[in-house]
Amino acid sequence: MAEDAKPNEMQRETEAQETPQAAEPAPVSTPEEDEKESLRQALEKAQAEAKDYLDQLLRSRADYANYKRRVEQEKQELIRYGNANLIAQLLPVLDDFERAFLTVPSGLDKLTWVEGIALVHRKLQLILEKEGLKPIQANGQKFNPMEHEAIAYEERADVEDGTILAEVQKGYKLGDRVLRPTLVRVAKQVPAAAPAAEEQAGAQTPSEEPPAESKQDAQ
Repeated sequence: MAEDAKPNEMQRETEAQETPQAAEPAPVSTPEEDEKESLRQALEKAQAEAKDYLDQLLRSRADYANYKRRVEQEKQELIRYGNANLIAQLLPVLDDFERAFLTVPSGLDKLTWVEGIALVHRKLQLILEKEGLKPIQANGQKFNPMEHEAIAYEERADVEDGTILAEVQKGYKLGDRVLRPTLVRVAKQVPAAAPAAEEQAGAQTPSEEPPAESKQDAQ
């Protein structure tokens, strides 16, 4: 009997090993945990939206500041250059004043009426300088086509090529803009002198030796 029971026990152990174990049941979340998870997701979404709104606000403020600064610059330029046409028309008046003072005899420069005209000239200069007008430097400077206009070139060996020799008419700038270029005379480099014709001929003609005397002439 004991021998018959052993196979049955072994059979039951084998069947128990072959029978798959039942899967463990998944944990069931409680309503409190579901509510916390929902609140966490809502909080993360709200934080992301808040960050996005903040970035948009900062960009909008930067764009507005740039726009305001650009409008202010355009306004200042409009004020500065709005009178450019009027100032350009007053430049010949300055030229007339300066030419007149150059022709005043030395004995009359101390007269009251001459000094009064000089005072009017100075007042006009101060008003235009306040508006941003300033003369362009020319004498002794290198020629700059952006500020100078050459009306004549003079060959000079003692001056560097492109140096301004004289100012014919004063030029002016309004702010950073050239309102009227300066009319100038400019130095031009003297070309190198060509070698003398005889030196050229001497360099090209081979030297010839006198013919030797024949024996008959020697006898």
